[in-house]
Amino acid sequence: MKKKHLPRTIWTNPLHFIACGFGAGAIPFAPGTFGTLVAIPVYLLLRELPAPFYLLMCLIAFVIGIWLCHVTAKAFGVADHPAIVWDEIVGLWLTLWLAPTHLNWLWILIGFGLFRLFDIWKPWPIGWVDKHIHGGLGIMLDDLLAAIFAWLCLQALISFILM
Repeated sequence: MKKKHLPRTIWTNPLHFIACGFGAGAIPFAPGTFGTLVAIPVYLLLRELPAPFYLLMCLIAFVIGIWLCHVTAKAFGVADHPAIVWDEIVGLWLTLWLAPTHLNWLWILIGFGLFRLFDIWKPWPIGWVDKHIHGGLGIMLDDLLAAIFAWLCLQALISFILM
């Protein structure tokens, strides 16, 4: 796959900087993985919220992400530039919703792995969405589905281990 040019506006335009994970998306290898890592410090703050408010924050970040990713992708001239990682950030937050706070790093690590697995593998319907739905909605939606798959697996694992 041909490497996509990284526009300089990632460093000068605040919207592009945020959409690119505060610069994590500029890392030349595995930008999605590094973007997902950026989600962890904010998750550690979000997890203190009551569950409905945590989910509300994720949904707000998702809706803002549709616009943010659309604007950034359009400016970059690429439908889904690899540097755009806001979708991975929100995806990990959704994956970790309701994760236990005891043994927290274990659940973060497992959730991270599950989310990255589904985001990279893209089983149906994630892969279909990735190919057929474009713009900011498409960028965000495939990661929302990956997060749902990862969340279901994580919750099943938590239930199995904590029973």
